[in-house]
Parts: sequence; C-alpha cells; structure tokens
Amino acid sequence: MVKSHGKKQRAKKKAQRTGASYSSAAAGTTHTHTPLPDLSMLPLVPHGSWRVLDLDLAARLVAACRAKCQPCQQTLITKMVTEQRATLAALAGAVYGTLPAVGFGASATTWQWAPLARTAMRSGAGDEAFTAVEAMDATAATALLNDALDHWVLAAVGSAEEPASPGTADRRGASRQADPMDAVRAAGVEVFTLDDLDLPDDIDTYYLAPNYGVMLMKANTSDGRPMPMLVLYPETEDAGIEDLERRTNWEHWGLHGMPDTDPQWRVRARIADRSLQGLVRVGPDGKDNHELWRAAETVSLSEQWWNLLAHTQHVLIAGPVKMPEAPGVMEAAGDAGELLAVVARVEFV
Repeated sequence: MVKSHGKKQRAKKKAQRTGASYSSAAAGTTHTHTPLPDLSMLPLVPHGSWRVLDLDLAARLVAACRAKCQPCQQTLITKMVTEQRATLAALAGAVYGTLPAVGFGASATTWQWAPLARTAMRSGAGDEAFTAVEAMDATAATALLNDALDHWVLAAVGSAEEPASPGTADRRGASRQADPMDAVRAAGVEVFTLDDLDLPDDIDTYYLAPNYGVMLMKANTSDGRPMPMLVLYPETEDAGIEDLERRTNWEHWGLHGMPDTDPQWRVRARIADRSLQGLVRVGPDGKDNHELWRAAETVSLSEQWWNLLAHTQHVLIAGPVKMPEAPGVMEAAGDAGELLAVVARVEFV
C-alpha cells in the first residue's frame, strides 16, 4: 500500500510538473515536442514586478502548438491559465507590446488588453498589464493566450523548424479532403503537373493553370467589425473546388466564424492607383511559389473599400462560387462543403 501510494504521488507531481494528464504521467507515456523554442528573453518583457516566469511551461506550450499536438495544447493552456498568469502576460506582452495593431482576427479581450501591453513595453513597467490579465476569467485569459500563441507559431516560419501557420496551431482543426489525383496515382497512372515539366523560362505558366476571377465584397468578424472580402469564381472549365483543394491548404468553411489566417497567402495591392494586383502564396524565403489569381486589368477600388483594406490589412478569401452575386449561393456552397476559405495578408506595393 505504501509503495502504491508513493507511485501515485510521484505520478501526480510529474503531471503537475510536465502539464501531462495524470494517466499519462502514471503510465510513463508523457512526451515532449522538440526543438523547444528559446524563450530566455521572456523575462525582459514587462510582466509584473517580482513575479517568476515558468519558461519551461511556456516553451513546451509553444512547441506543442508548432507540432499541432492538440492534447498537449489543451492541457498546457489550462495549466498556464489556472497557475501561471504572469507567464501568460509575458507571452502575450512579447507579441502585443511590439505590434502596432492587434489584427482583425483577435478576440475582444485581446483588443482591450493590447494597449496596456504597448504601454508596458514603452515604460518598462508591466504591473497594470499583469493586473488586467490576473483579473480575467478563464475564458478571457484563454482567448488572449490563444491569440498570442498564433503569433508564436508564426515565429517558426522561415526558421529551421517545420513551417507552420496560425491555422495549424489553432484548436479548430478543420479536416481537408484528399487530393483526387492520389487515387489516380495509386492505380499506377503517372500524373504530371506543371512543376514536372521542363518549360522555358519565358513561358508564363499562370495561363496554363485553371483561372479565376474575383468579386469584391465585405464581411463581418465574429465581433461585428467589417473586413474586405474577395470571392473567387471559375473563369475556366477546370477551375473549381477540386482544383482549389489541390492547389491550396485552405479549410472548408461553412460561413460560421472566421477561417484561419495564413500569412503566406498575400493579396497584393498597388498604392499608386489603389488597385488589386493578385493573390499569391509566398514560401519561407519570401519569394512567390504560387500565383492563384492575377488582375487582368487595372481597376481602382472605391475609397471606402480601399480605406477598409488599409485599416484591416487582411482580406477574407472564399470560393469557388460560380455566380457569387446570386442570392443564397454562398450559403448553399458552405452547407454543401464546397466552399474553401482563408484570411490572407495584404501586401502594399
């Protein structure tokens, strides 16, 4: 009995120390995600006087998000929200104390708290920002932490670690259909793509792929803020849902909530004539590795739409919809699981 009791106590302490569940700690099946990020700079972020940070917990949480391990995320987020508000304030302060704007996709809690983080970073005193975090209920603190973690995951893009996006760190985890060409390959049929062909450098491959047009619209975030929206519609017969599933990593969207933000997708906007130039995906090196849409002609945007674009600096992209102006067509596509969406960054040129 004494031996059994001692084993239970050790498992309990291990669970508390690692953030793992009690059953995992007792069974010896706890795991870690490597590499752990270097968060040695975190104590330099104003987080409240004389409060000790749990850098190990913070590093394991960020690593779990980058590894897309949802069980570890849920356990470690709960532990940080309930036990380590100072560490939470430092993780969030490192992000929102330096960003000039919160970003449209952030929660209302983050919008309210971010000015305190910026003030703390400028003054070097974090007591007010920490007090606000300490006073939050669990739901609000979790929302702030989730928003900050999305940015910490983005810090891995372009590094030696596996590139990730807020969507992959997110707890929503939308499923994605398989590439329909996989079945063809499995049957022994050799499939060629444009990347497999040895084309001359002066060939514009954009017009060899399925083409789309875009329709300008507006949407509202979950807390009612307006944001610009582009709806894709097919311009060639081979354009459509299967093509977008094959060429993008966008999630299936039912018009409920907001889709994930992927900063590697960029909407290019030209300042000189206030026009949209195209929609591209950039690689970890910052160079274009995929062009999904290109403006066929220069069309200046309305002042209202352009100002909204400049304010949010993000665009909701959704499609494909054959007739985006038809009443109810977006809702029908979403209900049928035939609507993909992403939130892209705006890149002004």
